[in-house]
Amino acid sequence: MRVAVIGAGISGMACAFRLAERGADVVVFDRASRVGGVIAGAARNGFLFEFGPQSFQTTTSLNDLIRAAGLAEECDRAPARSARYIYAAGRLHRVPMGPQILVSGSLLGFGARLRLWRDLAGDSRPPDREESLAEFVRRKFGDQLLDRLAGPFVSGIYAGDPERLGLRDTFPDFYRWEKENHSVLRGAMKAMRARKDKDSGKPSPGFLAMRRGNASLLDALAAQLGDRVHLGASVESVSRASTQPGFLLAVRSGTGAETVRADSVVVASPTDAAAHMLAGLAPRIADRLSRIEYAPVAVVGTGYRREQIGRPLEGFGFLVARSESRKLLGTVWMSSLFPGRAPEGQVNLTSFVGGATDPATTELPEREIAAIVERELGEIMEIRGSATELSVWVHRRALPQYNIGHRSGIAEIRDELRSIRGLHLAGNYLDGPSTGVCVETAFRAADLILSQKAEASAGATV
Repeated sequence: MRVAVIGAGISGMACAFRLAERGADVVVFDRASRVGGVIAGAARNGFLFEFGPQSFQTTTSLNDLIRAAGLAEECDRAPARSARYIYAAGRLHRVPMGPQILVSGSLLGFGARLRLWRDLAGDSRPPDREESLAEFVRRKFGDQLLDRLAGPFVSGIYAGDPERLGLRDTFPDFYRWEKENHSVLRGAMKAMRARKDKDSGKPSPGFLAMRRGNASLLDALAAQLGDRVHLGASVESVSRASTQPGFLLAVRSGTGAETVRADSVVVASPTDAAAHMLAGLAPRIADRLSRIEYAPVAVVGTGYRREQIGRPLEGFGFLVARSESRKLLGTVWMSSLFPGRAPEGQVNLTSFVGGATDPATTELPEREIAAIVERELGEIMEIRGSATELSVWVHRRALPQYNIGHRSGIAEIRDELRSIRGLHLAGNYLDGPSTGVCVETAFRAADLILSQKAEASAGATV
């Protein structure tokens, strides 16, 4: 059985690697000239900048993939429980971790803390209608917590607009906790106890980065897959084979056009490309995919001499409250988290602008984007002078938006897929945008293909 994987980002490469590892005949196509998709970076004058995910949150599947790729010794792990900060009211506030938020820290005022206590002791139920994340937070905890905590954190995860992101689409556990326990915090504490009992003895999840840059994971997968990966090869369409079971892929590359046959197909491309190639084969799926919105993000890597920075750099970095009316979404202090990100005596600060609430900034010339970041970062971090190194990378379609109704749309897509045996999807718009979740989704697609092959082989021998 031959499997064609379309897309050489983390989802497509993880799926293809899993299939090849288990003996499947797999081929990968991507119109780009390199593997990795948004996972990319650059080494410049001793600085190592990441232009996509700055780090990966660990999951079992991601750890398995890294180990199988032979890179287990190439991982650097961020210090456990690194401090996070929110910039609000003109200063950086450390975010209290866990239950401490009820009683300590300068981030939230008395009124916001009182709302948290009321939820803990209260008895509420979610409305029947779909709520946006902003509506939920305002209803339960008030405007200050939305501005200073929920809003910044969804900027960091989705680069999204909390007024449009769906609660059940982004944080379904919050909805479930309130529905089942009549209190979000009581439900969260109950879930934490259950998870602690279940994961007793297992290593705690954390964040890691690849020592030679996160793209090195994709390069290692590509090296093991070898000539099964075809770059600069655009799949124009996927259709049913007319004379035998399977699919036909219309592929165009520098050598011309060709038709490739496959028994199964995994489409691991962004939704606009996936919708285009599936329009003839699965029009309902294509229509649903075409309606998924993406947020643009500009990533700006800056290097400074340590003595230029007037603020301490102990922790993960900071996010910015919406009430500050700044362009910056947040900044990761990369050289505080991982070694080898900056030369001796210098620091690596990676910042983000744009997102769903400010797409226009990503349309500016790169030098203007860099100037905005340098100016705002200088004010927040008390930086004297200009950056010693600077790099800008703009992603026009950086992150899919899990707006209200997103998950119900994905459920409809999956229902349609059941009627097209052999066609599968993988990507960050399905189960969550994090790299670890993408790998889990990709592994599930690969395992489903392998189980369907086993079922077909067993049926043929009966």
